[in-house]
Amino acid sequence: MAQEREPLLENGNAAGGGAKGSPTAPLPSLAKTVLKVLMWAVSLTWAAAIFFYPTKPAQAALQNWMAVTKHSLFGITGSIFLAFSAPILIVAALAYVYISVFPSDHVHVEKNKLKSLCFRLWTFPVLVDGPFGVVSAVEFIGIVLFITYVVYSMTYYALESVSLISKFDMTSLTHSELLLYIIGIRFGSVGLFCMAFLFLPVSRGSVLLRLIDIPFEHATRYHVWLGHLTMILFTLHGLCYVIAWSFEGNLLKEMAEWKEIGVANLPGVISLAAGLLMWVTSLHLVRKRFFELFFYTHQLYVIFVVFLAFHVGDFAFSIAAGPIFLFMLDRFLRFWQSRAKVDIISASCRPCGTVELVFSKPANLRYNALSFVFVQVRELSFLQWHPFSVSSSPMDGRYHMSVLIKVLGSWTERLRGIITDAQEQTRSGSGSESGRITACVEGPYGHESPYHLMYENLILVAGGIGISPFLAILSDIVHRIEEGRPCMPKNVLVLWSVKKSSELSLLSAVDAQFISSSVSDKLHLDIQAFVTQESQPPLEDGIVGDDQKATGMFVKNGTTMSGLVGTGDSFWAAMYFAASTLGFVLAYALAQAYYVPRFHVVAWWHLGLVFVLCMTAGVALPGGLVVLLWHLSEKGKAEDDSYSYD
Repeated sequence: MAQEREPLLENGNAAGGGAKGSPTAPLPSLAKTVLKVLMWAVSLTWAAAIFFYPTKPAQAALQNWMAVTKHSLFGITGSIFLAFSAPILIVAALAYVYISVFPSDHVHVEKNKLKSLCFRLWTFPVLVDGPFGVVSAVEFIGIVLFITYVVYSMTYYALESVSLISKFDMTSLTHSELLLYIIGIRFGSVGLFCMAFLFLPVSRGSVLLRLIDIPFEHATRYHVWLGHLTMILFTLHGLCYVIAWSFEGNLLKEMAEWKEIGVANLPGVISLAAGLLMWVTSLHLVRKRFFELFFYTHQLYVIFVVFLAFHVGDFAFSIAAGPIFLFMLDRFLRFWQSRAKVDIISASCRPCGTVELVFSKPANLRYNALSFVFVQVRELSFLQWHPFSVSSSPMDGRYHMSVLIKVLGSWTERLRGIITDAQEQTRSGSGSESGRITACVEGPYGHESPYHLMYENLILVAGGIGISPFLAILSDIVHRIEEGRPCMPKNVLVLWSVKKSSELSLLSAVDAQFISSSVSDKLHLDIQAFVTQESQPPLEDGIVGDDQKATGMFVKNGTTMSGLVGTGDSFWAAMYFAASTLGFVLAYALAQAYYVPRFHVVAWWHLGLVFVLCMTAGVALPGGLVVLLWHLSEKGKAEDDSYSYD
C-alpha cells in the first residue's frame, strides 16, 4: 500500500527498543506485514469489485448478496454500502492503526530502498510533455487502468444493451430512444464509480494520503484528472436523456419531473448544472486568469453532492458514500482548526519586498522542513486562504514556525501595508499595533518523510521566494549536524536565481549558523546565486543593500496553532474517525428503525436526504465531541508546557 520504508534515521530520543537482533523485533515486523497485507487485500478486492461489476458473474454475486442482506435493518442500501463503500473505510481504519502503532517519526527510507523498483516507479517520469504534465510510471499505470475500465465497461454495456432491446415491448419507444435510455444509465453508473475516487485526493489531512506519503498538493492533480473523467461521463449521461426526451417531444416536462418512486430528474439537472459550472471554471485557462471565480464556484460541490443523492436515492448514492464521508471528516476537522486565531510572535517587512510572519505553535506540533500552511488574515478577507511554505526548521524552535511571503499581489500588498503602518506607529510612539492582524492557520501539510535527509548529495534549485522551503531544509540539516543527530547530506549545492541583489540577504540566517566549524567540517555547502535584473553592479562593487528585518509587531490573538489537521495526533485522529463512523451507522440505524417506517418514507429522494443527514450527523455530533475533547487536551498540554517552560 505504501512505498516500502525501513528505518534509516533512528529517533535521537529512542532508547534502543526494537533493535536488530532483539527478541521483540520480529513481533512489530510481523504486525506491520499483517497490516500491509490486510490493506492491500481489501483495496484490491474493492478495486476488483468495481472493475468486474459490469460482468454477469459479478452481477449475479451482487444479487445474491442483496438477497441475503436486504431483510436486515439497513436493507438494500446497507448491502450496496458494504460492497462498495465499506472497504475504503476499512482501509482507512487499518491505516489509522498502522500510523498510530508505527509513527512516521521512526520510519525513513533506507539508502538501498531508494533504488528499489517500488520507489523508482513512483519517481521515474514516463510522460513529461503531455496533457497530464509530468507523469510517473505508477501514475501512468493508474491512467491506463482508469481509461481501460471506462472503455471496457461502456463496451460491455453497449453490447449488452443491443441484445436487451429485442426483449422490450417497442409500442411506446423506438429502438433509438430505448438505446439512449440504456446507454445513459450506464454512463451514469460508470460515472458514479469514478466519483467514488474523486473525493479521496482532496482530503487534505487524509490518512490514506499520509499512508502512501503523497502530500495533498501533489494528489490534487489526481482530483483534476478524475474530475474531468467524471464530468465527461455525467455529461454524456445527461445528454443521452436530453436527446431521448427531445425525440419524444417532452423535454421540459421530463427535466422538471421530481418523482417519488424512481430517479428524480430535476435534482439530477440541478446537480449536473452545478457540476458543469465547477468543471468549466476549473479549466486551466479560466482558473489561471480568474482564480477567485474558480474557487468560489467550486463551493457548489455541496449542491452537486446533495442533489445527486436526491437524484439517485440512498442505495445508488451509497456506492460513492465512503470516500465522500472521508472528505466530510476532513472538511469538518479543517473547519474546526481554521476558526482559531493564532498568536503572531513577529510580523515584519524586509526592504527587499518580503514579509515574514512568525506564528506561535505548541511544542508537540509535528512538521518537517518540507511542510506548508494555509494562512488567512481576516482584516484582508474572511474567505481567502493562501498557501505558504514553512521557512523555519522544526529544530529552530519549539514554540514558533515562520513563513516568508513575497509581495506580489493585492492581498500581500495590503498585508505589507498593515505591518508597515504598525511599524511607523511604533517608531513614532503613537497608537498601538496590537490586534492589527487577526491570523488563522490551517495545516501544516506536506510529506510525512523528510526526503531531504535521505540523500548524501542534494541539488536545490530555486527562483526568488522559492528559496523559502530550502531555507528550512538548510537550517534543518545544519541543526542536525550541530546536535549530532542522524543526517545523510554531505554535499549541498544551492542554485538560486533572483531579480535583485537585495534578496540575497534572505540567506543570512543560514550563513550565521554555517559559520560553526563543527558543521563546515561535515557538510560542504555551495550556494550559487544569480542576479538577473540588476540595473547597477552592486555585487561587483562590493555593495549589497542592508536587508535586515525591520522592527516587527507582536499580535496576541489568544492561542497557538492547532494540530488537528495535517500531521496531528494520530491517536485522536483515529478516535475521531471511529466515533464519526459509528455515529453515522447508529444514526442511519435509528432512522431506518424509527423515522422511515413511522412516517412511511418511500420516496427515493427523501431516503437519499436521510442518508446524507445521517452522514452529517455522524461527523458533527459524536465526531464533534471527540474533536472538542481533542482540542481541550491540546490546550491543557500547551498550558502545562508553558508553565514548565517558564
